[in-house]
Amino acid sequence: MVFLELLLLALGFVLLVKGADWFVEGSSGIADKFGIPQLVIGLTIVAMGTSAPEAAVSITAALKGNADISVGNVVGSNILNILIILGISSVITSIAVAKTTVRYEIPIMLAITLILLAFGMTDGNLNLWEGIVLLLCFVAYLGYMFVMVKKGEMQAEEIQSSESPIWKLILMGVLGLVLIIFGSDVTVDAATALAKMFGMSERFIGLTIVALGTSLPELFTSVIAAKKGKADIAIGNIVGSNIFNILFVLGISSLIIPIKFEASFAIDCIVAVLAGIILWLCVFRKKRLTRLHGIIMLISYAIYFAYLLIK
Repeated sequence: MVFLELLLLALGFVLLVKGADWFVEGSSGIADKFGIPQLVIGLTIVAMGTSAPEAAVSITAALKGNADISVGNVVGSNILNILIILGISSVITSIAVAKTTVRYEIPIMLAITLILLAFGMTDGNLNLWEGIVLLLCFVAYLGYMFVMVKKGEMQAEEIQSSESPIWKLILMGVLGLVLIIFGSDVTVDAATALAKMFGMSERFIGLTIVALGTSLPELFTSVIAAKKGKADIAIGNIVGSNIFNILFVLGISSLIIPIKFEASFAIDCIVAVLAGIILWLCVFRKKRLTRLHGIIMLISYAIYFAYLLIK
């Protein structure tokens, strides 16, 4: 039974990752065919593509009443993205950081994490109005990115024009969306079942296993970029993904249904803020992540994981 649930969890992750890949390729290809500027596609469809697994899992979990997985998945993914993914990437190779990331994006990420903490602790819920505020902040962030790219201070994701026929792109987009929805359903059910079997909390499962599974696109992208010597795109992608996760994923989720915010998540949000501060301090002076910084991040995550096990 345990083996079956683990198998289903792994299957769910595969469906999420492949679904996100197909959805981005299909939808960005369709947008390109209709003459939508590459800049707009890069800042919206492609940039949000790596957050699609988190969005699907969190929304599905919220609808099924598993708020601990919903919030844990987002907060856990944000912690993992910085301490594990950037930690591993910077151990592999030194990573340059754009000035705008240090000056603006990291502080924005820290600010919205604190806003999430404030919203959650106010009444123990993320409600409709707070979801609207998060989505309005998301629209403002997209506007900020558009302005920065136009000024040449930020790079948008590069899109290759697709030569595939429109019917194939539509099919890929639809199939990708189906895989994301089905994969999120399988993932949430399997994660919930495993939590009950092993006597673990849904919070722990959401913060660790599910968070790691939904962060696979970011992990693969960053590690491959590091190996190819293009690691300078890694930090911008990770920080952007963290901002999307809170503003878009939890914004949409709380718009659909009020999400219960357990008091224990306050600690996890504080850890997410501390992870962001560690990243900021590492890159503030020399605008670069080194192997030493990567080791510090990995050790920091090991300490946090030990806390989760003991708690």
